[in-house]
Amino acid sequence: MSRFLNDRYLSLKEYVPGEQPRDMKYVKLNTNESPFPPSEGVVDAINADSVRLLKLYPDPDCSELREKIAGLFGYGKENVFVANGSDDILNFSFMAFCGADSHSVVFPEISYGFYKVYADLYGVDYTEIPLAQDFSVDPEDYIGIGKNIVIANPNAPTGLALDRATVERIVASNPDNLVLVDEAYVDFGAESCVGLVGKYDNLLVVRTFSKSYSLAGARLGFAIGSEGLIADLNKIKFSTNPYNINRLSMIAGCRAIEDNMYYMNNCKIIARTRRRVTEELRNIGFEVLDSKTNFIFARTPEMGGEELYAELKKRGVLVRHFARESIKDFNRITIGTDDEMNVFLRAVKEILGK
Repeated sequence: MSRFLNDRYLSLKEYVPGEQPRDMKYVKLNTNESPFPPSEGVVDAINADSVRLLKLYPDPDCSELREKIAGLFGYGKENVFVANGSDDILNFSFMAFCGADSHSVVFPEISYGFYKVYADLYGVDYTEIPLAQDFSVDPEDYIGIGKNIVIANPNAPTGLALDRATVERIVASNPDNLVLVDEAYVDFGAESCVGLVGKYDNLLVVRTFSKSYSLAGARLGFAIGSEGLIADLNKIKFSTNPYNINRLSMIAGCRAIEDNMYYMNNCKIIARTRRRVTEELRNIGFEVLDSKTNFIFARTPEMGGEELYAELKKRGVLVRHFARESIKDFNRITIGTDDEMNVFLRAVKEILGK
Protein backbone atom coordinates (compact mmCIF):
# COMPACT_ATOMS: atom_id res chain seq x y z
CA MET A 1 0.00 0.00 0.00
CA SER A 2 1.07 3.61 -0.46
CA ARG A 3 1.94 6.15 2.20
CA PHE A 4 -1.18 8.11 1.20
CA LEU A 5 -3.77 5.57 2.39
CA ASN A 6 -6.10 6.88 5.08
CA ASP A 7 -4.97 5.55 8.46
CA ARG A 8 -8.43 4.20 9.23
CA TYR A 9 -8.01 1.63 6.44
CA LEU A 10 -4.53 0.38 7.31
CA SER A 11 -5.81 -2.65 9.22
CA LEU A 12 -8.81 -3.33 6.97
CA LYS A 13 -8.96 -6.93 5.75
CA GLU A 14 -10.65 -6.83 2.39
CA TYR A 15 -13.01 -9.48 1.00
CA VAL A 16 -11.25 -12.17 -1.05
CA PRO A 17 -13.31 -13.30 -4.07
CA GLY A 18 -13.16 -16.86 -5.36
CA GLU A 19 -10.16 -17.44 -7.59
CA GLN A 20 -10.49 -16.90 -11.33
CA PRO A 21 -7.42 -18.69 -12.73
CA ARG A 22 -6.43 -18.50 -16.39
CA ASP A 23 -3.62 -21.07 -16.46
CA MET A 24 -5.82 -23.93 -17.68
CA LYS A 25 -9.43 -24.89 -18.32
CA TYR A 26 -11.22 -25.88 -15.11
CA VAL A 27 -14.53 -27.36 -14.12
CA LYS A 28 -15.36 -24.25 -12.14
CA LEU A 29 -17.30 -25.07 -8.99
CA ASN A 30 -15.93 -22.36 -6.70
CA THR A 31 -17.97 -19.16 -7.11
CA ASN A 32 -21.62 -20.32 -7.16
CA GLU A 33 -22.31 -19.12 -10.69
CA SER A 34 -25.14 -20.70 -12.65
CA PRO A 35 -24.12 -23.46 -15.08
CA PHE A 36 -26.87 -22.29 -17.43
CA PRO A 37 -26.65 -19.34 -19.84
CA PRO A 38 -29.01 -16.37 -19.73
CA SER A 39 -32.31 -16.89 -21.51
CA GLU A 40 -32.50 -16.40 -25.26
CA GLY A 41 -34.68 -13.37 -24.56
CA VAL A 42 -31.80 -11.70 -22.70
CA VAL A 43 -29.37 -12.52 -25.50
CA ASP A 44 -31.75 -11.09 -28.12
CA ALA A 45 -32.50 -7.95 -26.10
CA ILE A 46 -28.87 -6.88 -25.93
CA ASN A 47 -28.54 -6.04 -29.61
CA ALA A 48 -26.79 -3.53 -31.82
CA ASP A 49 -29.37 -0.84 -31.15
CA SER A 50 -28.92 -1.11 -27.38
CA VAL A 51 -25.14 -1.02 -27.75
CA ARG A 52 -25.33 2.16 -29.82
CA LEU A 53 -27.21 3.82 -26.97
CA LEU A 54 -24.22 3.36 -24.68
CA LYS A 55 -23.23 6.89 -25.67
CA LEU A 56 -26.06 8.06 -23.37
CA TYR A 57 -26.26 7.79 -19.57
CA PRO A 58 -28.62 5.08 -18.30
CA ASP A 59 -31.81 5.89 -16.38
CA PRO A 60 -30.63 6.67 -12.82
CA ASP A 61 -34.07 5.82 -11.44
CA CYS A 62 -34.06 2.38 -13.15
CA SER A 63 -37.81 2.82 -13.55
CA GLU A 64 -38.59 0.02 -15.97
CA LEU A 65 -36.54 -2.57 -14.10
CA ARG A 66 -37.99 -1.57 -10.73
CA GLU A 67 -41.52 -1.79 -12.13
CA LYS A 68 -40.90 -5.27 -13.51
CA ILE A 69 -39.42 -6.50 -10.23
CA ALA A 70 -42.29 -4.92 -8.31
CA GLY A 71 -44.82 -6.62 -10.57
CA LEU A 72 -43.19 -10.02 -10.14
CA PHE A 73 -43.32 -9.83 -6.34
CA GLY A 74 -46.61 -7.95 -5.93
CA TYR A 75 -45.29 -4.61 -4.63
CA GLY A 76 -45.07 -1.06 -5.89
CA LYS A 77 -42.05 0.48 -7.55
CA GLU A 78 -41.49 2.51 -4.40
CA ASN A 79 -40.75 -0.77 -2.58
CA VAL A 80 -37.90 -1.76 -4.91
CA PHE A 81 -34.28 -0.65 -4.96
CA VAL A 82 -31.79 -1.82 -7.57
CA ALA A 83 -28.02 -1.52 -7.58
CA ASN A 84 -24.76 -2.84 -8.97
CA GLY A 85 -25.08 -6.33 -7.53
CA SER A 86 -26.39 -7.26 -4.09
CA ASP A 87 -22.94 -6.39 -2.68
CA ASP A 88 -23.67 -2.79 -3.61
CA ILE A 89 -26.93 -2.95 -1.66
CA LEU A 90 -25.19 -4.43 1.37
CA ASN A 91 -22.63 -1.64 1.17
CA PHE A 92 -25.33 1.05 1.01
CA SER A 93 -27.23 -0.64 3.86
CA PHE A 94 -24.25 -0.56 6.20
CA MET A 95 -23.74 3.09 5.27
CA ALA A 96 -27.38 4.02 5.73
CA PHE A 97 -28.45 2.03 8.78
CA CYS A 98 -25.34 1.17 10.81
CA GLY A 99 -22.80 3.38 12.50
CA ALA A 100 -20.16 3.77 15.15
CA ASP A 101 -22.74 5.09 17.64
CA SER A 102 -25.82 3.18 18.77
CA HIS A 103 -26.53 1.61 15.38
CA SER A 104 -24.65 -1.62 16.03
CA VAL A 105 -25.18 -4.80 14.03
CA VAL A 106 -25.04 -8.56 14.55
CA PHE A 107 -24.56 -11.34 12.03
CA PRO A 108 -23.51 -15.00 12.10
CA GLU A 109 -19.86 -15.71 12.78
CA ILE A 110 -19.73 -18.03 9.79
CA SER A 111 -21.51 -16.35 6.89
CA TYR A 112 -20.87 -14.15 3.87
CA GLY A 113 -17.49 -12.50 4.40
CA PHE A 114 -18.54 -9.07 3.19
CA TYR A 115 -20.64 -8.38 6.33
CA LYS A 116 -17.55 -8.09 8.49
CA VAL A 117 -15.68 -6.15 5.80
CA TYR A 118 -18.41 -3.51 5.55
CA ALA A 119 -18.68 -3.25 9.33
CA ASP A 120 -14.92 -2.67 9.59
CA LEU A 121 -14.94 -0.29 6.62
CA TYR A 122 -17.49 2.03 8.26
CA GLY A 123 -16.34 1.62 11.84
CA VAL A 124 -19.55 -0.11 12.86
CA ASP A 125 -19.84 -1.78 16.26
CA TYR A 126 -20.65 -5.40 15.40
CA THR A 127 -20.96 -8.81 17.01
CA GLU A 128 -20.43 -12.11 15.24
CA ILE A 129 -22.77 -14.73 16.71
CA PRO A 130 -21.49 -18.33 16.61
CA LEU A 131 -23.53 -20.90 14.74
CA ALA A 132 -25.09 -23.82 16.55
CA GLN A 133 -23.13 -27.06 16.76
CA ASP A 134 -24.85 -28.36 13.62
CA PHE A 135 -23.79 -25.15 11.75
CA SER A 136 -27.33 -23.75 11.72
CA VAL A 137 -28.33 -20.22 12.71
CA ASP A 138 -30.02 -20.41 16.12
CA PRO A 139 -32.94 -17.97 15.97
CA GLU A 140 -32.99 -17.61 19.75
CA ASP A 141 -29.68 -15.76 19.50
CA TYR A 142 -31.46 -12.99 17.57
CA ILE A 143 -34.89 -12.82 19.21
CA GLY A 144 -35.28 -9.42 20.86
CA ILE A 145 -31.58 -8.62 20.62
CA GLY A 146 -32.27 -4.92 20.02
CA LYS A 147 -29.60 -4.44 17.35
CA ASN A 148 -29.57 -4.34 13.58
CA ILE A 149 -29.43 -7.87 12.18
CA VAL A 150 -27.98 -9.21 8.94
CA ILE A 151 -28.73 -12.82 8.09
CA ALA A 152 -28.03 -14.69 4.88
CA ASN A 153 -30.93 -17.08 4.36
CA PRO A 154 -29.95 -19.60 3.14
CA ASN A 155 -26.62 -19.04 4.82
CA ALA A 156 -23.30 -19.23 3.04
CA PRO A 157 -21.11 -21.23 3.00
CA THR A 158 -23.20 -23.76 4.95
CA GLY A 159 -26.25 -23.77 2.66
CA LEU A 160 -28.64 -24.15 5.62
CA ALA A 161 -31.86 -22.12 5.79
CA LEU A 162 -34.41 -20.91 8.32
CA ASP A 163 -38.09 -21.18 7.45
CA ARG A 164 -40.13 -18.03 6.91
CA ALA A 165 -42.01 -18.30 10.21
CA THR A 166 -38.72 -18.36 12.11
CA VAL A 167 -37.39 -15.32 10.30
CA GLU A 168 -40.67 -13.54 11.03
CA ARG A 169 -40.16 -14.19 14.75
CA ILE A 170 -36.78 -12.47 14.55
CA VAL A 171 -38.19 -9.51 12.62
CA ALA A 172 -41.21 -9.08 14.88
CA SER A 173 -39.11 -9.22 18.06
CA ASN A 174 -36.84 -6.36 16.93
CA PRO A 175 -39.33 -3.71 15.77
CA ASP A 176 -36.95 -0.77 16.31
CA ASN A 177 -34.04 -2.30 14.42
CA LEU A 178 -33.38 -3.17 10.81
CA VAL A 179 -33.43 -6.85 9.88
CA LEU A 180 -31.69 -7.40 6.55
CA VAL A 181 -32.28 -10.84 5.05
CA ASP A 182 -29.81 -11.67 2.28
CA GLU A 183 -31.66 -14.06 -0.04
CA ALA A 184 -28.98 -14.53 -2.69
CA TYR A 185 -29.69 -18.28 -2.84
CA VAL A 186 -33.36 -18.49 -1.90
CA ASP A 187 -34.60 -19.65 -5.32
CA PHE A 188 -32.86 -23.01 -4.95
CA GLY A 189 -35.19 -24.40 -2.30
CA ALA A 190 -35.67 -22.05 0.67
CA GLU A 191 -38.66 -19.92 1.70
CA SER A 192 -38.48 -16.25 0.76
CA CYS A 193 -39.44 -13.53 3.22
CA VAL A 194 -40.43 -11.04 0.52
CA GLY A 195 -44.08 -11.56 1.40
CA LEU A 196 -43.44 -10.18 4.90
CA VAL A 197 -42.24 -6.78 3.70
CA GLY A 198 -45.75 -5.31 3.65
CA LYS A 199 -46.21 -6.33 7.28
CA TYR A 200 -42.90 -5.11 8.77
CA ASP A 201 -41.33 -1.74 8.01
CA ASN A 202 -38.01 -2.89 9.54
CA LEU A 203 -37.48 -5.76 7.06
CA LEU A 204 -35.22 -5.39 4.02
CA VAL A 205 -34.92 -8.39 1.69
CA VAL A 206 -31.88 -8.35 -0.60
CA ARG A 207 -31.73 -10.45 -3.78
CA THR A 208 -29.35 -10.87 -6.71
CA PHE A 209 -29.44 -11.68 -10.41
CA SER A 210 -26.04 -13.39 -10.11
CA LYS A 211 -27.17 -16.85 -9.01
CA SER A 212 -30.60 -18.00 -10.13
CA TYR A 213 -30.80 -15.53 -13.02
CA SER A 214 -27.44 -16.42 -14.64
CA LEU A 215 -26.29 -12.78 -14.72
CA ALA A 216 -23.24 -12.77 -12.44
CA GLY A 217 -21.30 -10.83 -15.08
CA ALA A 218 -23.99 -8.15 -15.37
CA ARG A 219 -23.62 -7.07 -11.71
CA LEU A 220 -27.24 -6.54 -10.78
CA GLY A 221 -29.08 -6.84 -7.48
CA PHE A 222 -32.30 -5.61 -5.91
CA ALA A 223 -33.90 -5.09 -2.53
CA ILE A 224 -37.53 -5.07 -1.46
CA GLY A 225 -38.57 -3.14 1.61
CA SER A 226 -40.83 -0.45 3.01
CA GLU A 227 -41.05 2.81 1.10
CA GLY A 228 -39.00 4.50 3.82
CA LEU A 229 -36.13 2.02 3.68
CA ILE A 230 -36.00 2.23 -0.12
CA ALA A 231 -35.94 6.03 0.04
CA ASP A 232 -33.02 5.82 2.47
CA LEU A 233 -31.06 3.58 0.10
CA ASN A 234 -31.79 5.90 -2.82
CA LYS A 235 -30.50 8.81 -0.75
CA ILE A 236 -27.16 7.02 -0.37
CA LYS A 237 -27.09 5.95 -4.02
CA PHE A 238 -27.75 9.43 -5.33
CA SER A 239 -25.08 10.79 -2.98
CA THR A 240 -22.44 8.45 -4.38
CA ASN A 241 -23.12 7.21 -7.91
CA PRO A 242 -26.62 7.69 -9.39
CA TYR A 243 -25.61 5.89 -12.60
CA ASN A 244 -24.45 2.73 -10.86
CA ILE A 245 -26.28 0.34 -13.19
CA ASN A 246 -25.28 0.38 -16.83
CA ARG A 247 -27.77 0.38 -19.68
CA LEU A 248 -27.09 -3.18 -20.85
CA SER A 249 -27.46 -4.67 -17.36
CA MET A 250 -30.83 -2.96 -17.00
CA ILE A 251 -31.97 -4.41 -20.31
CA ALA A 252 -30.78 -7.86 -19.27
CA GLY A 253 -32.54 -7.59 -15.91
CA CYS A 254 -35.84 -6.53 -17.44
CA ARG A 255 -35.84 -9.40 -19.90
CA ALA A 256 -34.73 -11.90 -17.24
CA ILE A 257 -37.77 -10.97 -15.15
CA GLU A 258 -39.98 -11.49 -18.20
CA ASP A 259 -38.37 -14.93 -18.69
CA ASN A 260 -38.71 -15.84 -15.01
CA MET A 261 -40.07 -19.34 -15.66
CA TYR A 262 -36.93 -20.30 -17.62
CA TYR A 263 -34.76 -19.42 -14.63
CA MET A 264 -36.98 -21.03 -12.03
CA ASN A 265 -36.95 -24.25 -14.05
CA ASN A 266 -33.14 -24.11 -14.09
CA CYS A 267 -33.19 -23.77 -10.30
CA LYS A 268 -35.22 -26.98 -10.08
CA ILE A 269 -32.69 -28.77 -12.27
CA ILE A 270 -29.84 -27.55 -10.06
CA ALA A 271 -31.69 -28.68 -6.93
CA ARG A 272 -32.21 -32.12 -8.46
CA THR A 273 -28.50 -32.40 -9.31
CA ARG A 274 -27.64 -31.17 -5.80
CA ARG A 275 -29.67 -33.99 -4.27
CA ARG A 276 -27.95 -36.59 -6.45
CA VAL A 277 -24.44 -35.34 -5.69
CA THR A 278 -25.23 -35.11 -1.97
CA GLU A 279 -26.39 -38.71 -1.93
CA GLU A 280 -23.35 -39.96 -3.85
CA LEU A 281 -20.94 -38.14 -1.54
CA ARG A 282 -22.69 -39.45 1.55
CA ASN A 283 -22.47 -42.96 0.12
CA ILE A 284 -18.67 -42.71 0.11
CA GLY A 285 -18.46 -41.38 3.64
CA PHE A 286 -18.77 -37.60 3.30
CA GLU A 287 -20.66 -35.40 5.71
CA VAL A 288 -22.79 -33.06 3.58
CA LEU A 289 -24.98 -30.39 5.13
CA ASP A 290 -28.61 -30.16 3.97
CA SER A 291 -28.22 -27.38 1.45
CA LYS A 292 -31.02 -25.17 0.11
CA THR A 293 -28.65 -23.39 -2.28
CA ASN A 294 -26.81 -23.98 -5.55
CA PHE A 295 -23.83 -25.36 -3.64
CA ILE A 296 -23.07 -27.95 -0.99
CA PHE A 297 -20.78 -27.83 2.04
CA ALA A 298 -19.00 -31.13 2.58
CA ARG A 299 -16.12 -32.83 4.36
CA THR A 300 -14.60 -36.28 4.49
CA PRO A 301 -12.89 -37.91 7.47
CA GLU A 302 -10.27 -39.31 5.11
CA MET A 303 -8.64 -36.01 4.13
CA GLY A 304 -8.42 -32.38 5.23
CA GLY A 305 -10.36 -29.79 3.32
CA GLU A 306 -7.35 -27.91 2.01
CA GLU A 307 -5.68 -31.08 0.78
CA LEU A 308 -8.81 -32.22 -1.04
CA TYR A 309 -9.17 -28.78 -2.59
CA ALA A 310 -5.56 -28.91 -3.84
CA GLU A 311 -5.90 -32.43 -5.24
CA LEU A 312 -9.07 -31.48 -7.08
CA LYS A 313 -7.39 -28.41 -8.54
CA LYS A 314 -4.55 -30.58 -9.88
CA ARG A 315 -7.22 -32.55 -11.73
CA GLY A 316 -8.86 -29.45 -13.21
CA VAL A 317 -11.73 -29.06 -10.72
CA LEU A 318 -12.04 -25.87 -8.67
CA VAL A 319 -13.96 -25.77 -5.39
CA ARG A 320 -13.83 -23.19 -2.56
CA HIS A 321 -11.88 -23.82 0.62
CA PHE A 322 -11.99 -21.56 3.69
CA ALA A 323 -9.09 -21.45 6.14
CA ARG A 324 -11.20 -20.55 9.17
CA GLU A 325 -10.48 -23.11 11.89
CA SER A 326 -14.05 -24.19 12.54
CA ILE A 327 -14.75 -25.01 8.87
CA LYS A 328 -11.29 -25.80 7.48
CA ASP A 329 -12.17 -29.46 6.91
CA PHE A 330 -15.05 -28.47 4.61
CA ASN A 331 -15.15 -27.42 0.98
CA ARG A 332 -17.93 -25.48 -0.68
CA ILE A 333 -18.85 -27.05 -4.00
CA THR A 334 -20.99 -25.22 -6.54
CA ILE A 335 -23.55 -27.37 -8.33
CA GLY A 336 -22.79 -27.33 -12.04
CA THR A 337 -24.31 -29.33 -14.86
CA ASP A 338 -24.74 -33.07 -14.44
CA ASP A 339 -21.69 -33.63 -16.67
CA GLU A 340 -19.58 -31.23 -14.59
CA MET A 341 -20.65 -32.91 -11.37
CA ASN A 342 -19.80 -36.31 -12.83
CA VAL A 343 -16.26 -35.03 -13.48
CA PHE A 344 -16.11 -33.78 -9.89
CA LEU A 345 -17.35 -37.08 -8.44
CA ARG A 346 -14.91 -39.14 -10.51
CA ALA A 347 -12.06 -36.93 -9.35
CA VAL A 348 -13.09 -37.25 -5.68
CA LYS A 349 -13.32 -41.03 -5.92
CA GLU A 350 -9.94 -41.20 -7.64
CA ILE A 351 -8.33 -39.05 -4.93
CA LEU A 352 -9.81 -41.14 -2.12
CA GLY A 353 -9.23 -44.47 -3.88
CA LYS A 354 -12.92 -45.32 -3.97
